[in-house]
Amino acid sequence: MKILTLNCHSWQEEDQLEKIKYLAETIYEKNYDVIALQEVSQHRESQIIYDNIREDNFALLLVEEIKKLGVTYNFIWDFSHYGYDIYEEGVALLSKQPFIRSESLYISQSNSIENWKSRKIVGGSIDLHDESYTFYSCHTGWWNDEEEPFRYQGEKILEISKNTDNKVFFMGDFNNDASVSGEGYDFLIKNGLIDTFITAEIKDDGCTVPGEIAGWEDDLSKKRLDLILSRTPMKISSSNVIFNGKNKKIVSDHFGVEIIL
Repeated sequence: MKILTLNCHSWQEEDQLEKIKYLAETIYEKNYDVIALQEVSQHRESQIIYDNIREDNFALLLVEEIKKLGVTYNFIWDFSHYGYDIYEEGVALLSKQPFIRSESLYISQSNSIENWKSRKIVGGSIDLHDESYTFYSCHTGWWNDEEEPFRYQGEKILEISKNTDNKVFFMGDFNNDASVSGEGYDFLIKNGLIDTFITAEIKDDGCTVPGEIAGWEDDLSKKRLDLILSRTPMKISSSNVIFNGKNKKIVSDHFGVEIIL
């Protein structure tokens, strides 16, 4: 099984439509089974196509581009909060297999769409190779945020992880650097989640943010913010950073992470 996570920084990138096309071509080439995307936005005044999906929804445009190449992905998207005043920002899951079950829920203390620190995750379950899996796309806050501390969000994730019988993955931008001790990454790992980067047989340096970005102003250090965590021990063949200029072109302010089970 091949899995990808990427904070796609949608509609904040130059040449966005070209980058969507390139992302679609790479997904087609890599043949991922499941993809988690964060910062997946649509303009709040664009035309509704169905349910809460508007015509410029980043995930919708992406699956349409992949479909042009001959592969159909199912997708789940939900809206967490307004971003940059004009966008409905959320998270998405894509899967070649149909979702048997899906859900979306707030893990932050705030559930106001007017508060940019409100954080919602989406989850989906699939059957693949006679196994049942559940995946969550996550975009969490910061450990030291006084208004929306990560610890509360992390406790919600841990609670969810204990309430599923399936093999479960939490994928995304956790806004907690894995190299910093005593903060959000350690909290999740010490409470039972497994970092697939650590257990992978083949891996690179894991860096997904090479310097300063929004939310990490004045921090020029290399960071590993984007993670694929599991609850169940599994053999991970490889974990690699992608869309970093070495392994495929850069398409976002974050690099992605791909693993092979």
